[in-house]
Amino acid sequence: MNFEILIVLSLIVLAFSLFVTEKFPLDVTALLILSILLIGQFLTIEEAISGFSNPAVITIGLLFILSYALQKTRILEYLIIRINKLVSRSKNLGLGVYLLTIAIASALMNNTAIVAVFMPVTIRLAHQYKVSPSKLLIPLSYAAIMGGTLTLVGTSTNLLVNAIYVDNGGVSLGMFEFAQYGWIPLTIGLVYVIWIAPLILPSRTITSSLTKSYHMAGYLTEMKISNDSPLIGKTCRDRNINQNYDVMVLDIQREGYLISTKVGEKIIQAGDILFVKGSVESFLRMKEVEKIFLLTDEKLTQKELEQEDNVLMECMLTDKSDIVGKTLMQSNFRKRFRTFILAIRRDGSIIRKKIAHVILHTYDTLLIYGGRKEIDKLASRGDFILLGEVQADLVKSRFWWVSILAIITTIVLAAFGILPILKGAIISAVILLLLRIISPNEAYQSIHWQVIVLIAALIPLGIAIESTGTAAFIAQLISETVSDFSPNKQPYILLGLIYLITMILTEVSSNTATAIIMAPIVMAVTNQMGIDARPFIFAVCFAASASFVTPVGYQTNLMVYGPGGYKFSDFIKVGLPLSIIFWLLAILFIPIIWPFQ
Repeated sequence: MNFEILIVLSLIVLAFSLFVTEKFPLDVTALLILSILLIGQFLTIEEAISGFSNPAVITIGLLFILSYALQKTRILEYLIIRINKLVSRSKNLGLGVYLLTIAIASALMNNTAIVAVFMPVTIRLAHQYKVSPSKLLIPLSYAAIMGGTLTLVGTSTNLLVNAIYVDNGGVSLGMFEFAQYGWIPLTIGLVYVIWIAPLILPSRTITSSLTKSYHMAGYLTEMKISNDSPLIGKTCRDRNINQNYDVMVLDIQREGYLISTKVGEKIIQAGDILFVKGSVESFLRMKEVEKIFLLTDEKLTQKELEQEDNVLMECMLTDKSDIVGKTLMQSNFRKRFRTFILAIRRDGSIIRKKIAHVILHTYDTLLIYGGRKEIDKLASRGDFILLGEVQADLVKSRFWWVSILAIITTIVLAAFGILPILKGAIISAVILLLLRIISPNEAYQSIHWQVIVLIAALIPLGIAIESTGTAAFIAQLISETVSDFSPNKQPYILLGLIYLITMILTEVSSNTATAIIMAPIVMAVTNQMGIDARPFIFAVCFAASASFVTPVGYQTNLMVYGPGGYKFSDFIKVGLPLSIIFWLLAILFIPIIWPFQ
């Protein structure tokens, strides 16, 4: 082992450590690794920026645009709700059709977008089947993950591994070649999540009441202003109610009318009733100083809280939101969006106290209270996903059908080798823009730039792994391990080892990073052993997407983590058996479909 290999190996360890600990955002970590490689002269300038011009990266960005255009039509929600109505008499049949449809959709468009679209539908389905959403949200994520492995464009991992394989002299992986094997784990996986997973998954979230689900009893109540209260003639802002007592005034009831807008700026009058959120200790402290009294010992329920045009709802922060990384106070959330955040669900726990000072994370689930119109505006921004709200109608805007035709045509032409996927995606995106089906601003916003930067910044790491001899070094260690077995068993042992290593790495880190690191190693070890790399390349593709054991391994798992009220252990309990099953299936069936010689 020379010095260069040692440094690159250290950087790989550092990258995975930072991904696991989430010390920095994923794209920042990738850029940090890229910078170190550049400073250490492991890369030329051209190699360092090659990821940003890589055809696979550009294709991924364009597919985000096509997926968004399709998403705008709401065709998927429309179809799936109507299909579900046809099979609604049988819970298992209905759930099977539902998850199969999601899997097929994920094979054609970004699975993160699929989960974002169908989380509200899934929660609605839970209500219909009278089960907890926690019984269905992990199956939703798993179905999207499994479906994404069916095609070349189903997940960015497949496109990246294919690009590395082709660059090393391999024949491009076919658009639907993945499905030759992919339907086997998909079928078994769907059976598992429909019949077995619900037996393991908890009933942790409550479908009937959000105030109960977030354990808000004791945090929501009513206060009445006495005749001698210092608040009379002043506003809540004047008295600094929020800062002094950590109490949030949601509404003011005055002479039978409810005041819901600019509550902090309204002059308080004697007899006003304040709808407030805070701890019991805060209420008692405020009661003594401001000379107010609790109207009732009963705590407000969701039904009591929702009056006139005000609603209580869950929403999720997306990676596009500009308030991620800020506190509610820093983002001026209340004034900016004219709504209140009552609680935050994150990593299986609920934050209710001093939430104004909590730094918001991507995929945090927020309990939001405000006017119907204001909350609808939040949903239209694309920064938030409203949970439990479903629009079941097809949006037939001008040339709406072109969005559907564009993505299908692009994939079909690529599948038959008529037009490369990149050319087709460029042409389709331009057509959508020319026909004004999407605006240039919508196109830019639809791209998940964190994903693009992450991939583009990590591709040079793969180049460094190969150019420094690190891939060959690791390949030598692997081949020596495998050589202890008989020659006829060696390819099977190697396949199982490659799949297992990839699967473990993807559970604790980015699946993209795992694929970029493992693909050059596979090419090196198969060259050393003199066997066809193709079955092992497919093993990397499937294993890198087989992230079922942890919520951090795949974005879709993170997305359902909060709304499902899951704990980390829930993913281990339900995901580990499935991962082991998929590992055994890969060893058994991949060599049959793609022989070693």
